[in-house]
Amino acid sequence: MLENIWRKKGCFRGFLTAMMIALAAQFLASHYKVPVMLFALLLGLSFHFVYSDKEVRLGIDLTADFFLKLGVGLLGFRLSFENLQDIGLPSIIAVSITVFLTIIFGIFLAKVFRRDTSFGILSGGSVAICGASAAIAICTVLPKTEFRDRDMSLVIVGVTILSTLTMIFYPILFAIFGMTDFAAGFIIGSAIHDVAQVVGAGYSISDEAGIIATFIKMIRVSLLPIVITVLLITINRSATKKITVPWFLILFFILVAIKYLFAIPTLIVDLVEVISSWLLIISIAAIGVRTSLASISSVSYIFGSILILETLFLLFASFACLYIFTFFKFFG
Repeated sequence: MLENIWRKKGCFRGFLTAMMIALAAQFLASHYKVPVMLFALLLGLSFHFVYSDKEVRLGIDLTADFFLKLGVGLLGFRLSFENLQDIGLPSIIAVSITVFLTIIFGIFLAKVFRRDTSFGILSGGSVAICGASAAIAICTVLPKTEFRDRDMSLVIVGVTILSTLTMIFYPILFAIFGMTDFAAGFIIGSAIHDVAQVVGAGYSISDEAGIIATFIKMIRVSLLPIVITVLLITINRSATKKITVPWFLILFFILVAIKYLFAIPTLIVDLVEVISSWLLIISIAAIGVRTSLASISSVSYIFGSILILETLFLLFASFACLYIFTFFKFFG
């Protein structure tokens, strides 16, 4: 399938556009000491007009989706055993708590704003787990209603906008508070919606914060099958429906295991890290290209309010878990 897609010239032009933006972002970042991820996103936004070309759009979408996931999967090689020891079981427990509390809070907000419970589950799940990807997955197991597709579209637009804003402002906020790399990485990984923005925000602080943020984010993504299973059982739908684990999540943990179990040559590790970094920069540039600033106006006041409150709740819950677990010395 990918081979057939890449045969189209427009698809290659879409990838080439994202790559040129990424190169420009890297050049500017090296000269002005500004995070390359942020430059890639902002430059990409300024090239949104090319997204109107249907064939170029195909290449941009492929770059933003497939190559992003591949880049994230390859990050498994950047995670050392020391990182795993630092994160450990307490982080898994803490992240799980924030995820399920946020979904419950979403259901509560839906009742407060007199929205359907399904919207609370959909919005809370997308904010708590992995943004648009979670929204699409959760929507498939919710009861089919007249407004289900509309709600999913609004949630996807809303969480994408909020995820981009948090990617920009959270690192600035954490720098003002003088947070450690571990604390900043933990909060970013547990409180920003989409994978791309987690990676961008984490690595804009430091490599250590980026690695921790990515791993914490992978924990959240890995909870998606559990959440879907619970939903299937709760709403009395058929539990025989196939639930798939994202392939890039599988790749990520396979590479973590390989690096832990085997002595991988430094040259190979460094090469994979370079490839992963460039895939992420190119992918974030593509995400910028396909994002329209005008889409902000398409999110209604009530829907937007619920998503914002859920985002703030997730941030608060993440801080609370971090400092409670740190106080009781569950974290190293």
